[in-house]
Amino acid sequence: MENPYFAHETAVIDDGCIIGKGTRVWHFTHIMQGCEIGENCNFGQNVVVSPGVKLGDNVKVQNNVSIYTGVICEEDVFLGPSMVFTNVTNPRSAVVRREQYEQTLVRKGASIGANATIICGHEIGQFAFIGAGAVVTKDVPPYALIIGNPGKQVGWMSEFGHRLNFDADGIAICPESNERYQLQNRIVTKLPE
Repeated sequence: MENPYFAHETAVIDDGCIIGKGTRVWHFTHIMQGCEIGENCNFGQNVVVSPGVKLGDNVKVQNNVSIYTGVICEEDVFLGPSMVFTNVTNPRSAVVRREQYEQTLVRKGASIGANATIICGHEIGQFAFIGAGAVVTKDVPPYALIIGNPGKQVGWMSEFGHRLNFDADGIAICPESNERYQLQNRIVTKLPE
């Protein structure tokens, strides 16, 4: 029976993985046992997906990304080149902490930029935008723009990836989609059309 996904001949996919239709796995990528990968995902080269990782539909994983056990990404997540997740807050080579892996949850539509690091045990809110090289050390609210080390929130982003500029009434309009957003009590919501 033919696979419903594409895997390059150099890719390694362990037994016990579920990989959705239309997903593409490119050069030298290793997807380890027990992973659940949605439909229409794309894995660049040199990606490592550790056992038990769960990725929703349409997740884009760029080259040289490490996704460790304990990570869950909902649909439409973007993981930029060479970004990395951790799964233990206090690793030591001589101390085995496999039973202490912490969960990291990346919500729908979030983007994580190149070379960013996500310290384990946190949630990245839907449509949040983590800038290149940022180090996330705490939970990130939906639509937040995070940059720096340690990561600090410097603004808000639309679902199309544009910086939102809120007026005196707390309303912002995405310049690409014309969707409207409201900021109240440091919470951003997209307004219905």
